[in-house]
Amino acid sequence: MPGAGGITAAKTVLSAAPDGYTLGLVTNGTAISASIFNKLPFDPVNDFEMISTLGTFDLVFAVNAASPYKTLADFVDAAKAAPGKLNVGTVNVGGTQNLGAELLKTAAGIDVQIVPFRNSPDIVVGVLRDDVHMMVDFPAAVKGQVDDGKLRLLATSGPKRSAFMPNLVTVAEAGVSGYEVTSWNGMFAPRGTPPRVVATINTTLKDVLAMPDVKQRLLDMGIEARPSSPEELMKLFQADVKKWDDVIIKAGIEKK
Repeated sequence: MPGAGGITAAKTVLSAAPDGYTLGLVTNGTAISASIFNKLPFDPVNDFEMISTLGTFDLVFAVNAASPYKTLADFVDAAKAAPGKLNVGTVNVGGTQNLGAELLKTAAGIDVQIVPFRNSPDIVVGVLRDDVHMMVDFPAAVKGQVDDGKLRLLATSGPKRSAFMPNLVTVAEAGVSGYEVTSWNGMFAPRGTPPRVVATINTTLKDVLAMPDVKQRLLDMGIEARPSSPEELMKLFQADVKKWDDVIIKAGIEKK
């Protein structure tokens, strides 16, 4: 169900009967929405019955294969040597990719221009045309061009190397200490859904996400299957709300 920040979808789920038959997807994007919108038409902390995370996935930093930047450290060093001269392409302002780039600016102490594009294919074209020096996006958005040798991956954003790309260093390993961006998705039910129903769905999700073929299919899309308890999902959500609120304030992004 389309709509900014998943707000329309969440409203629809929350208006449904709390019987476990209408469920919603909660993501790190929902946490960003809770940070960037001054007032949501619902309160995720009190209105969502969290069930379980489904999987996690990282951002990647990529450049033109012909770029002089062979590593992320090369890019950071160049940005420090020429403040304001380099740029980074991302999707729309306030998206995970965009905020991930803003966080890199702060964590690495660099002055680069963040250039928002309408969609991922447009960013790829911008990098291939050398209109932008580096891009930040999800692995699926650049896989084709990386496989064709047109783009080079520099780093991944998670706290540890991805099982999907074990040879790709993390941003922290590349020298930007303290940097971590992990995207995730999970499932929630409307408030008031009986605990036994939440528990049943949670257990079933754990069984499904442990299936080898399901784990591999997700990994093929750059997602690591990762179930959790309802409490762990809520804790993750609340931590991300605070994290992205801090990034939004430091970046000077206007709240809506």
